[in-house]
Amino acid sequence: MDATSPVGALLLCRTAPEAVRPVARLLREPLLLAPAGDGWSVLVPEGEPWQGGRQAGGTPGAAEPVDRVLGGWATALAVGSTWPVVALWWDGDRAGCTLAAGFRRPVGYVWLADGTPAGEDEAVRTFAERLGLDPVLDVQALEALTRPDPDADARARLRGLLAVLTRTGLALPAGLGPGEPGPRPAPGGEEWPGAERVEWTGWRDAVQVDLDAVEHSRMGPWTRGPRARALAGAQLAAGLPLALWGAARRSGGWTFAGVLLTAHGALGLAYDRIRESGPGTTG
Repeated sequence: MDATSPVGALLLCRTAPEAVRPVARLLREPLLLAPAGDGWSVLVPEGEPWQGGRQAGGTPGAAEPVDRVLGGWATALAVGSTWPVVALWWDGDRAGCTLAAGFRRPVGYVWLADGTPAGEDEAVRTFAERLGLDPVLDVQALEALTRPDPDADARARLRGLLAVLTRTGLALPAGLGPGEPGPRPAPGGEEWPGAERVEWTGWRDAVQVDLDAVEHSRMGPWTRGPRARALAGAQLAAGLPLALWGAARRSGGWTFAGVLLTAHGALGLAYDRIRESGPGTTG
C-alpha cells in the first residue's frame, strides 16, 4: 500500500467522551474526540502512523497496516475499561471492523475493495452478542453484510454496519462516514459540537488523570480491595505476554496494547495499596 492510498479509520467507544478521554491520552497519539449519539463517542486519528513510517505510540519504525494499528488501539482502550470499542478502517484494498471488549479476544471482519466478504460468519454473531444487539433483527442485518452483493463495495459494507449500530444510539457527526467526500469536520465548528483534541501530555499527567478517573468512577468495590487486586493482577499477567508477542512480530499497535495493559495493572495495584493504607480507610 503506497502513501497515496485512500486510508481512514475511526474508533467507536460505547460510552461518554469523559470516560474515553483519560484512556485515549495513554495511546500517545493526537486524536479528535467527540460525542457520537446516545451513549457513544468517536475517536478520529489526526495523524496517520500506518503511512508515516512510525508505529502506534510514536515509536520510530516501519509503517504498519491500518488494520493492525487500529486493532492494537481498540484493544488498548478496551482492556482498561468497562465499555467495548469498535474500530473501523479502510484502505485502497480492503475495509473492515474490529470489536474489542475487556479481556476477550477481539473479533473482526474484512471485506475486499469490491465488497467481497473475506471473514468468518461466526464473527458477526459474536460481534452482535458482545454489543448487546438484537439477536434476530440486528443479526440478520449483519449476516446480510457477509453475503455476496455486486452493488456494495467495501465502504458500503461499513456504512451498512454503521446503520445497524444507529439502532443502539450511534450517530456519527456529518462528514465522518467511510468514503464521505469533503474535509473532516473541525473541533469547535457547528457541524461537530463537543469535539476536542486529545493529546499525550506526559506520564505524570497521564497517571494523575487515570487516578482521578478511577477515584470518581462508579465502579464501587472494583476500585480497591480483593477484587481490584485480582483485576490488576490479571491485567499484569495478560499485558506482559501481549507486549512480548507484539514485539516479536514487530507490531507497534499490539506491543503498545500490551504495555498499556501492564501499566493499567501496575497502576491498579498501586492505587489499591495507597487507598488501603491511606487515612480513614477501613479496608
